[in-house]
Amino acid sequence: MSTNRDWIKSTIAHRPSPAVPYNFSFSPPALKALQDHYGAEDIPRTLDFPIRMKGCKSVKPLYASPERYGPTATDEFGVVWTTSDIDRGTPIGAPLTTADLSAYTFPNPRDEYRYEDLDAWCEANREHFTVIWIGDLWERATFMRGMENILIDVALDPGFVEKLLRGLADYILETMNVLFDRFDFDAVALSDDYGTQTSMIMSPDSWRSLLRPRLVEIFALAKKHGRYTFLHSCGNVEPIIGDLIDVGLDILHPIQPEAMDITRLKREFGQALTFCGGLGTQNLLPRGTPQQIRDEVRRLEDVMGAGGGYILEPGITLQADVPLANMIAMIEEARNRS
Repeated sequence: MSTNRDWIKSTIAHRPSPAVPYNFSFSPPALKALQDHYGAEDIPRTLDFPIRMKGCKSVKPLYASPERYGPTATDEFGVVWTTSDIDRGTPIGAPLTTADLSAYTFPNPRDEYRYEDLDAWCEANREHFTVIWIGDLWERATFMRGMENILIDVALDPGFVEKLLRGLADYILETMNVLFDRFDFDAVALSDDYGTQTSMIMSPDSWRSLLRPRLVEIFALAKKHGRYTFLHSCGNVEPIIGDLIDVGLDILHPIQPEAMDITRLKREFGQALTFCGGLGTQNLLPRGTPQQIRDEVRRLEDVMGAGGGYILEPGITLQADVPLANMIAMIEEARNRS
């Protein structure tokens, strides 16, 4: 394949490839350790990662430093977050204290600040597979209402949940319209956790009633404009993988091996879906040896990568608890086989 972009497209098409592609993301402490080790600021560029990801800007960035923002930061949806030097923080203030949208105004998806620097980023990465994060749907609803409250709403007031998800879906769809009109990139990504360690957060039937129709709209718009679709959902989402294929998903991330039997997922769904992830972050990466990590990278490439449709990645963004030697083992083993 002539470019990293071609490499990923070939993988999604399940065409034979001499190597399995990979994707890595790091929290600020993990990234700083790698920057110091490699003597480089831009790790994806220095190490030639084939996938490049960027999100639309937010009033509260993903990693908001307490030094700059103070102890809390409020995002454009009115959600109050703790700030942190090591992770994204925690949502501690939900703007919707009751199941009522009558006094709430959604932010403007066309606010120009959201799209700053995207032109230059797309141009700088045009030989790589470019993915733009378009937001969150169910996950955003949990931030705006609080997890306990929104789950009660699912059971007792699904009409309110439908209205909230409708407003959030409209925000995402209009974001996509701006992106497709102005920028050249390959895929849209939605962050929308549906799983716990052992099961889904809500019943599959509730998911199909509340979330599936919105995903149909979002993925259909992406397909209309010739873009691939990428969904991040932590936890066990096995009951709805068939649904995700039906509604037009191309890449499912991060297939946490602690929550699902990912080799069985490969056997059952691997011809229709590309899996991205699978490298354990709960025990293997923080507590394993570098050799154990190299061995698991090779195993995943051989088993999950057979026949294409697989991108190697850890089960979640690497945190401060992963030793530098383990991150280096993961990266070098992946790159050695590419």
